[in-house]
Amino acid sequence: MNMTLTQKILAAHAGLDSVRPGELIQARVDLVLANDITAPLAIREFGRIATDKVFDRKRIALVCDHFAPNKDIPSAELCRTVREFARSQGIENFFEGGECGIEHVLLPEKGLVVPGDLVIGADSHTCTYGALAAFATGMGSTDVAAGMATGRCWFRVPASQRFVLTGRPGKFVVGKDVILHLIGQIGVDGAAYRSMEFCGSGLKHLSMTDRFTMANMAIEAGAKNGIFPFDEETARYVEGRSQRKARIFEADEDAPYERTMAVDLAELRPVVALPHLPANARFADEVRDVRIDQAVIGSCTNGRLEDMRQAASILKGNKVARGVRLIIIPATPDVYRRSLEEGLIEVFLDAGAVISPPTCGPCLGGHMGVLAKGERAVSTTNRNFVGRMGHPESEVYLSNPAVAAASAVAGKITDPAEIESRTESRRPARRERDGSTKERRR
Repeated sequence: MNMTLTQKILAAHAGLDSVRPGELIQARVDLVLANDITAPLAIREFGRIATDKVFDRKRIALVCDHFAPNKDIPSAELCRTVREFARSQGIENFFEGGECGIEHVLLPEKGLVVPGDLVIGADSHTCTYGALAAFATGMGSTDVAAGMATGRCWFRVPASQRFVLTGRPGKFVVGKDVILHLIGQIGVDGAAYRSMEFCGSGLKHLSMTDRFTMANMAIEAGAKNGIFPFDEETARYVEGRSQRKARIFEADEDAPYERTMAVDLAELRPVVALPHLPANARFADEVRDVRIDQAVIGSCTNGRLEDMRQAASILKGNKVARGVRLIIIPATPDVYRRSLEEGLIEVFLDAGAVISPPTCGPCLGGHMGVLAKGERAVSTTNRNFVGRMGHPESEVYLSNPAVAAASAVAGKITDPAEIESRTESRRPARRERDGSTKERRR
């Protein structure tokens, strides 16, 4: 039977020659993930299972990233529950404090996921790891408890949709724009319980940061998972990160797809998703006169080093508009450190930004940037549902880091090309050796 990439990974982990969409299978898992919000419930349910030990203390990852650093007493209690369980079980991959980062950036960075893996997590954005040619999906805490106990879980094999990417994206167009555009085309339930498989010649122009962002937001289209094929870009990223050996799977050429959609990346421009759905997508240069109170750059969607660089390229030499709060959240200690080494943090501080330690923070309306009634934010996070970042009468506009940075400077949602042009016009011309005057080049 011909199979898609997702189906091949599921079949291998179920010990089957083949699987078909809709089939119920029991499969072995390579990694089980939970965080400070979802792990306490999983731990409680784990205690009701007739076992004293997790199936493999090396294959469990517990990350205190949502309400950490602890914002109040209840969040401190949640983290203590996770901490005590990790200690009692000898969990090797427990992250908090200075070792902690946003889970979906931290785990790939640490080499805890490799191509061909099957990963489950008690967080909907676990699908991020599909960027590594792995099957990864979010589940409820009760299912994760069973996974921690047995190392296995039930799955209904999803049908697959194929997204063929061609062309080369223009300046300021990144993975966030691609996935927001796709969600705008198919809707928030357009891939409900389907696998979104990305392929095509355009992949060679998409970095791992782009791919992580796109796989991360597959859930915003209702997908069971998002997944990319293994290629040279994947190989470069995983090299030297893990002692575990990757397993490379490829979709069959004539694999069955429920739908095939083509996207020419060269035709895209920076995208903004208006309230209150990620599918409410518009090109940034079409969104006019939307004043903002806050801009957030970070999260498991856009808190990587490449995102920091993109934001800094816009903010350098500029100031955040009066009345706007710019919050920048490097996703992991390594991203923070490298941002320091590259001078990005200095650029952010000079622009007037607030720098947060790694945390999910404002993405879920937790802390470090909760919105008041009537306030608007442009954010590189993944959801803009009603009340997602604070008061139910606040608004969140989703964008890439360049758009968020440009909007913070302008005080309203702005195409980054406008700020770049304004910045370039202020830079002094330089005298060339031949005595002529030419504009400074980027």
